Amino acid sequence: MRLRALLETDALGLRLLGGEDELDRTVRGVMTTDLRDPSRYLSGGELVLSGLAWRRNATDSEPFVRILAGAGVAGLAAGEAELGNVPGDLVEACAKHRLPLFAVHETVAFATITEHVVRQVSGERAGDLAAVVDRHRRLMTSGPAGGGPEAVLDLLGSDLDLHAWVLSPTGRLIAGAGDAPLAGPVGAALAGHHLAATRTGRRAPHRTTVGGTTYSLFPIRNTGRGALPSSRDVRESVLSDWLLAVEADASDWPPARLDLLQGVTQLIAVERDRRDAARTVRRRLAQEVLELVQTGAPPAEIAARLRVAAPVLLPELGAAPHWQVVVARVEWGDAGTGGPSASVAGAPAGGPVARALLEEILADPAVTGPDSADRIAVAHTGDEAVALVALPALTALAPAHDSAPDAAPAEEDSALHADVLLAAVREPLCAGLADDGRLTLGVSAAVHSPEGLRGALEEARHARRVAAARPGRVCAAGHHELASHVLLLPFVPDDVRRAFTARLLDPLRDYDRRHRAELIPTLETFLDCDGSWTRCASRLHLHVNTLRYRVGRIEQLTGRDLSRLEDKLDFFLALRMS
Repeated sequence: MRLRALLETDALGLRLLGGEDELDRTVRGVMTTDLRDPSRYLSGGELVLSGLAWRRNATDSEPFVRILAGAGVAGLAAGEAELGNVPGDLVEACAKHRLPLFAVHETVAFATITEHVVRQVSGERAGDLAAVVDRHRRLMTSGPAGGGPEAVLDLLGSDLDLHAWVLSPTGRLIAGAGDAPLAGPVGAALAGHHLAATRTGRRAPHRTTVGGTTYSLFPIRNTGRGALPSSRDVRESVLSDWLLAVEADASDWPPARLDLLQGVTQLIAVERDRRDAARTVRRRLAQEVLELVQTGAPPAEIAARLRVAAPVLLPELGAAPHWQVVVARVEWGDAGTGGPSASVAGAPAGGPVARALLEEILADPAVTGPDSADRIAVAHTGDEAVALVALPALTALAPAHDSAPDAAPAEEDSALHADVLLAAVREPLCAGLADDGRLTLGVSAAVHSPEGLRGALEEARHARRVAAARPGRVCAAGHHELASHVLLLPFVPDDVRRAFTARLLDPLRDYDRRHRAELIPTLETFLDCDGSWTRCASRLHLHVNTLRYRVGRIEQLTGRDLSRLEDKLDFFLALRMS
């Protein structure tokens, strides 16, 4: 379609402010953005819709328009709701760069324009497939009368015979066609492929094969008000963007079909914006509670704020719930360093990324849809994100007053556990973090009083420091680990750790390398079995005499005696620190 057709559509109420000679430009798509630099999301030919939230002063207009013109967009439609009218400096910048400019009356929703453009473009290029975008209103609603993203995915199946799913960055199912389930491990694998391809700069759609089935992966960009700060650094958004997985090979598709799928991702992005808007209240509550706790506010003041938070997070709960605190930190470093210990200069801020990751990690994997994290409030400060998680099932399990951060044994079934929290998402997150990112996470015990909340925050932070002392891209630790030897390991100097582990383990590693004797795995299993010969031999599927030979070789190479408690403890610590 052409820009002139938009201007002649009375229902859109567009008013031309400049570029009359350019109205025969072809419109290939539409994108809504309030980013100062949206160039990475533009491919040319789009009608760009903007509420002008990016504009702080008159000097901002020229660089914004220059970016749009350089990307080859068809035109710019500026909303009047934010500033009351379209500023003159924007009109002048568009005239300078020969970019057609329209004013959008405050009574006209961007969704109305998006729906019209996508319907017309798809209708021209795909004929009867315009029905896919004709259901845009259903995507925008969430009640019984609406269908959300499922409505569009169902039509992709019926009109194009395509099975498709909307997935989160970790592969959690956001939406899918009702008759085409997607197994959790497959979703995680697809998300991992998508994140890895995005980090390497490959152009979408990404083609991959999982379990003998070919999929094409389309990014769903978060470019609305909930988007991360504008930047050309892909690390700021790669771990928060959704994706559309289509069971097909799109490498030989005609342009018309690719454009149609791109339009579908734009419609689903509207649902993403709605989800982020719904999270704003929870994020604000978490920020207020965090500030009160960190500044040492009186427990009564914190309790009052928690009473406000409880109905928002758990509207059907009559009493205040128990709470858990989860702390996460994302750090970026140089690739090839084996993992950053602190973010390097010029790396993107870790706080917003950690917040998006926590909201995703803490979502209930058994609940399909974008709002499965509705009992989680996440704030961020610096490179750290803090989640306040409500645990309604624990409300009646403990006495009315308890300032200790330890949960009763009966609470453990409902509380979060660090050792299982990251199990399902570790693979895709490692792909997104690539060679230069690291995520560490700490989990507190459950508390049910304002007095215990500050202790829970410190407990979660300390657990995260314990996790940071471990190797790996994605590591977590829980409160129960703070009562053991693990508490001391992060404070052992690095050179002491290296010397200690090398002295005990290097002879065994060298021997394993030369003879494939598996002395290190044997030692680990022997200690895990508390020195029981029969249990260890059974677990390793060895004869006891073979196990005795291996243990004897370990003792011979190291000069230690595994019947002595002191030597067992030294080996145990060396394995933990290696």
